[in-house]
Amino acid sequence: MPAMEATNIFRPVATGALPSDIYSRNDHPVSQLRITAQNIPVSTNKFYANLFLGTQSQGVWTHPYSVTWSKGGGNCQSWGLAISHIDADQRAYGPPNTQIPGSPIQYFINPIGIQSLILSAMELGPSTVLTTNTLQAFSVNAVLQPQAGSAPRISFPLLQGMGFVTVEFSRAGVYKYRITLEDGKSWLIYATPKDGSDPDLRLTSSSLVQGTAGWSGIIQIAKNPAASAGEFAYDRSAGVYATAATISGSVLGRTGTYNISWTKAGFISRPQIPDPKLLIFALPHHVASFHGATAVAKTSVKLQTTTKGIATAVLADTWTLVEPDIPVEMAFAPWTPTKRTPSRLNSAALNVISQVAISEMNQDINAQTNLDSMYFSGKALSKFATLVYTIHDFTPLSNLAAQGLQRLKVAFARFITNQQIHPLVYDTVWKGVVSEGTYKTGNQGLDFGNTLYNDHHFHYGYFIHAAAIIGYLDPSWLTSANKAWVNMLVRDASNPSTVDALFPFSRMFDWYHGHSFAKGLFESADGKDEESSSEDALFAYAIKMWGKVIQDRSMEARGNMMLSILARTVGSYFLLDSRNVNLPQNFIGNKVTGILFENKVDHTTYFGNNTEYIQGSNPHAPPPPPSSLIRTPRFVSEEWSTYFSPISPRPASTVQGGWKGILYANLALVDPRAAWQFFAQREFDASWIDGGATRTWYLVWCAGLGGAD
Repeated sequence: MPAMEATNIFRPVATGALPSDIYSRNDHPVSQLRITAQNIPVSTNKFYANLFLGTQSQGVWTHPYSVTWSKGGGNCQSWGLAISHIDADQRAYGPPNTQIPGSPIQYFINPIGIQSLILSAMELGPSTVLTTNTLQAFSVNAVLQPQAGSAPRISFPLLQGMGFVTVEFSRAGVYKYRITLEDGKSWLIYATPKDGSDPDLRLTSSSLVQGTAGWSGIIQIAKNPAASAGEFAYDRSAGVYATAATISGSVLGRTGTYNISWTKAGFISRPQIPDPKLLIFALPHHVASFHGATAVAKTSVKLQTTTKGIATAVLADTWTLVEPDIPVEMAFAPWTPTKRTPSRLNSAALNVISQVAISEMNQDINAQTNLDSMYFSGKALSKFATLVYTIHDFTPLSNLAAQGLQRLKVAFARFITNQQIHPLVYDTVWKGVVSEGTYKTGNQGLDFGNTLYNDHHFHYGYFIHAAAIIGYLDPSWLTSANKAWVNMLVRDASNPSTVDALFPFSRMFDWYHGHSFAKGLFESADGKDEESSSEDALFAYAIKMWGKVIQDRSMEARGNMMLSILARTVGSYFLLDSRNVNLPQNFIGNKVTGILFENKVDHTTYFGNNTEYIQGSNPHAPPPPPSSLIRTPRFVSEEWSTYFSPISPRPASTVQGGWKGILYANLALVDPRAAWQFFAQREFDASWIDGGATRTWYLVWCAGLGGAD
């Protein structure tokens, strides 16, 4: 038997033109502010967006550092780039919630405005301009000039995880300086001249270190928490720096492997260290998945990040990371890592399920999907697709399933032909497919900010999931036109290749952080954020299943890889069981983050502070098979005991509306029998089902996990 061949997970979905019903516009409500033209699309949702949005004076979090254009502010009133690193003892904490066991704090935030060091030049003043160029998935180059178009400039290559904050002065031994700030923290400055000249850095005041006029070369700054051992690690990398990064990956069998490789610049060879390696900081989920060859490159240098635990410095130009157990068997049916759905359910369960299915199939699919919101329309299409699938695969009601499928196709066709209330347009400014709603109304928050690239993985994930089910049930539906429309949504939110010039690479999913960021073209004082980890997982699951249905092995494998990475990162940073060490111990009692920003975590939601909203926004509705991968039994048990058990502050039995169904569907992961009894009860109130879910699916979900045995 020939050996299995690994599947490249980053093959293009497509590179051709978009469907003819999608027309283009070049007047996006947000213009590109001082971005130097480049050959590849600029991503809208990456860590550096504050550099080209609004006032350009909000922070950029590279982890563990953050940088901000000082813009004449702060104690020094500098026009340079301010560097900040916040230790755990500098955080500010919100009030304790005494209604939750252990009284965890509501939020924690890292102070903004602390300027540990500033990199600047005498030429910079009130006429200084900030531009950006070479904007890629992991990196950006920020440039400060005394005025627009001037030749003197200071360039800052900014990358996620960068070990040094590096600046290039334009107009070989390395000079090293040790600095102790007034707060007692130790920093290192490395100066590498282009011509060997001494930069002659001198402390001219308590707030200014100044070098020789006209000096040219690179300056690198790093915080050193590890005394001589830390200095040894930094010394080995001084003089070189990363300018960009690329990612590659493959899946072979159940094992996924991905590599992050950095482009290296600077003085790459010197007598003492012929081949200096880059120093890049790894987040906890990276370290946990390092291949052995990368793991041995870890150093003793560790720095606190703002919201992702302790970062570890690694001396390597390439990282190799491994996900050893990707969920290849997961499909549409109920699934857990340890339990597969039985091929047949018992007759008593089928009787209950069938009766509910007949009732729910009487709903008006057209009315519930023909909305002025891509989010709610997609959610409804996904809901009815799941209902039709459930009836088709788990009940004898084949005629009902066929009728429902036909109605579903008609509803979906409205979007493929772009006849919905707010049609989609292709934005030629930022290169993406967006709702026309904001163009027509001027309301940038319309449909949760879709036109400004908020939440595209949430919105489009539901459409992709629904399409995967339709294609599974009726392969003849997979025409070139239908596939092209769905693939357009995949390309917009999750383009896997820079070969596809119509969309930026991986708009939503951040391959450094291991999860998506939902915030698009909105300036933000606390950086990018994400609220719904469950919908992040749903998107990865949707592209996995769509890839499977259309036989795109690369897309299916990429979805599997994203799901495995999400299982690791969601458990590290979003869903907090009692063993969590990455977030403050006085916060993890909340059990979920709520909204995770780059600079703060707030146990709340954008739509309210009810307990069921905050906890329920992470399981969400309906619970797809990935929820069992993301939400471990330990976490589910702890959360239920903390919040929703009969003796908890907010028993699930007292919750009203669709959140109640969401909570009990989540309970099925640890107590499927209790969940089945809830959904199968004779006096069931239909208001307990969320508008994006069905009781039919919940019953099959519980039965598939053993609740009706």
